[in-house]
Amino acid sequence: MKSIFKYSAVIILLLTLAACGKDNYDAPESILTGKMVYNGTSIQVRGTGEAVQLQLYQRGWQKSDPISVFVTQDGSFTAKLFDGTYYLVTRDNNGPWVNTRDTMQIELRGTASVDVNVTPYFTISGENITLSGNTLNASFTVNRVVSDAKLEKVYLVLSKTQFADEVNNIFRSDITDNVAAGAGNVSADLSGNNDVANAKTLYGRIGIKTEGTEQAVWSPVVKLK
Repeated sequence: MKSIFKYSAVIILLLTLAACGKDNYDAPESILTGKMVYNGTSIQVRGTGEAVQLQLYQRGWQKSDPISVFVTQDGSFTAKLFDGTYYLVTRDNNGPWVNTRDTMQIELRGTASVDVNVTPYFTISGENITLSGNTLNASFTVNRVVSDAKLEKVYLVLSKTQFADEVNNIFRSDITDNVAAGAGNVSADLSGNNDVANAKTLYGRIGIKTEGTEQAVWSPVVKLK
């Protein structure tokens, strides 16, 4: 019996050491940063719910599942990784841009920064959002980039936080009538919206969604209150 207990203790010790060895691998410390750009300008997107993603692959590994990289609302992204060679692509039919999915090879040694060039269907410029009493006004210009793209709707949203989009908001207006490329002007009556009236801070944002896409292109967030 003593021998059995002795051997059992040795086996348990070896298993414990093996388990500790698995847990003691160094964590990834190299940093990949970048942004989604068109003509050198960052593409603003929805930043909540990990809605817009990129995918990283490494060749030669048995596990071929991609590493998901989440794009923040200002179009930037960050990933902590091990040094190595990575292949970066946009997620299939995910962003508010043409779905080319060009592969970018990245050599990561400590740090690396990349611009991912995409072609949005539309862009927003000249945006101006103001709040006067209970009236919310927004003016903007929708710029057509892809000739056969069709504009589906314009979002006008308010949020209590700096994260404002079609999901994270306390006020949302969807404009679908007569939406077209060019100068636009929309307004909304906020009377009776207690969330807006009681908010200590308010942030506004405009989004434009193209037919057949999951995501919208957004303007930068503007603090209104």
